[in-house]
Amino acid sequence: MDTLFITDTFDAWTDAALSWISDNGEWLFEFFRTVLEGTYDSVLWLLQVAPFYVIAFVAALLGWRLINTLSGVLAGLALIFCAIMGLWSETMSTLALVTTATILALLVGVPTGIVAGFVKSFDRFLEPVLDLIQTLPPYIYLLPAIALLGYGPATALVATFIVAMPIGRVPAIIATIVYGIPPMLRLTTLAFNQVPKDLLELGQATGASPRSILFKIEIPSATPTLLVGLNQCILLSLAMVVLAGLVGAGGLGAEVTRGLTRMEMGLGLRAGLSIVAVAILLDRVSRGVLQRRQAPGAAKAA
Repeated sequence: MDTLFITDTFDAWTDAALSWISDNGEWLFEFFRTVLEGTYDSVLWLLQVAPFYVIAFVAALLGWRLINTLSGVLAGLALIFCAIMGLWSETMSTLALVTTATILALLVGVPTGIVAGFVKSFDRFLEPVLDLIQTLPPYIYLLPAIALLGYGPATALVATFIVAMPIGRVPAIIATIVYGIPPMLRLTTLAFNQVPKDLLELGQATGASPRSILFKIEIPSATPTLLVGLNQCILLSLAMVVLAGLVGAGGLGAEVTRGLTRMEMGLGLRAGLSIVAVAILLDRVSRGVLQRRQAPGAAKAA
């Protein structure tokens, strides 16, 4: 069976559709690009405004105040390790990408999850969509993001897979946001579905308004599960940002890619260990906040 005609037609239609969307939605994509780049640049500036030891001290202080002494020491040592590896700038770029993607994923995932928690038909509609997003390989999200927010379909493919030209951070941030939304959205919906019914009935019996019930009963009760969703969103965003180094997103992922493509194993190993340090930092801090929320006394004793 000759499938050449089918494949050629499919490729032509896909490129034509992406070109049409890119041309007619240029103003919208330009707005997204401006917002994403502005958010990223602001976060990166905050992370790079002071020397590495000041940032490491601030991270240690926050870990100590938010969780406990051990977490504070671990946070500071993780950042100092990245500086010792000679990858401080790349580490800050990675943290800025993760922070930007996580913030925007929360802005989308939490409100949508709240709506899905109250509207069951909307939740049933989202379920297969989220299943599809979480089933697809992460690289799939990079292709449309590059085509619409990069240099266009043909140039993007050539730049990415042939000559490895950098595409930029915006497509990487978009792909990371898409990858990080499902766990946050699912756990937000679960959190609000698990709010004890007796608390809701108590609020209604006292004559509290729906807004008061939401902010004084439902959100406080749902916070532990929301923090689990935040932890998962952060770690998945970190994993995606590392992969996005392949398309010129910069950061530690780009250094791993450079080390592999140029056979500079020392560089690749240093970057890989720095990614591990950042992952431990983010996971420990987010889990520590959750544990303190659930059991303040146990967290302090640790």
